[in-house]
Amino acid sequence: MLILVWNVLWPALLAGAVAVLVTVAIERFGGVLGGILGTLPTTIVPASLGLWDGDPAAFAQTMGAVPAGMLLNAGFLYLWRILPPLLPAGQPLGVRLTWMTGISLAAWAVAALTLTLTLGRLGGWTVVVGIVTTVAIIGVGMAATFTPRPAPRGSRKVGPTTLILRGALAAGAIAVAVLLKDAGGPVAAGMASVFPAIFVTTMVSLWLAQGEAVPAGAVGPMMLGSSSVASFALLAALVYPFTGPWLGVLVAWPLTLVTTTLPAYAWLRLRPAPTG
Repeated sequence: MLILVWNVLWPALLAGAVAVLVTVAIERFGGVLGGILGTLPTTIVPASLGLWDGDPAAFAQTMGAVPAGMLLNAGFLYLWRILPPLLPAGQPLGVRLTWMTGISLAAWAVAALTLTLTLGRLGGWTVVVGIVTTVAIIGVGMAATFTPRPAPRGSRKVGPTTLILRGALAAGAIAVAVLLKDAGGPVAAGMASVFPAIFVTTMVSLWLAQGEAVPAGAVGPMMLGSSSVASFALLAALVYPFTGPWLGVLVAWPLTLVTTTLPAYAWLRLRPAPTG
């Protein structure tokens, strides 16, 4: 029992700490750099360590589901760009935020359930789907950032209660993912590990603390940056069976940075300055 608690607790606590750092980065550095920093492979690292059980085939199936889940997360983020102008004008911020959170999470849940049932029938082909969806994330991320948008820094200080709530939601998502490894199967665990805990806490807390402009400016960079999480998952599935999980992280993380994160940041920097 103690081993089970430990195996669930430490990845969850690490993920919660990362969730706090993500939103602080966006508030301090602005949506472009903050969005990229916020989507570095972070919570997926403790999730992958907690999900590794020595079975390469099951682990590959779990990690292969991660890119598909991140593609859903890119869609989740995009809703936070296109839906706010469609909400009825003149409503209080809390009402608008409730609508946004409910609609975006409901859309994610329906899509994730459909995708989980579909991937569960594919078996070993899940990794192939992961490769295809990683390419798709890069494509939609580049499209979402092709036209630069203002991405201001936050101007208001965020209180400790908000930071704690951000971390708690992310920690809960990773804990559920580790528990689902045995109870719900590898695909379900992979999808749970990329529940948009950080994204929803980022959007909600930034709306409340900074207004709508700061999170809206971070949406495109976060969509593109999500490809790094997908890349890490695929590299972990490839590397862990040969190196073990801990050494595997030291191999997969820098490779992800070089092959995915830095090119994404270069793309964002090469665009013309945003207008408006």
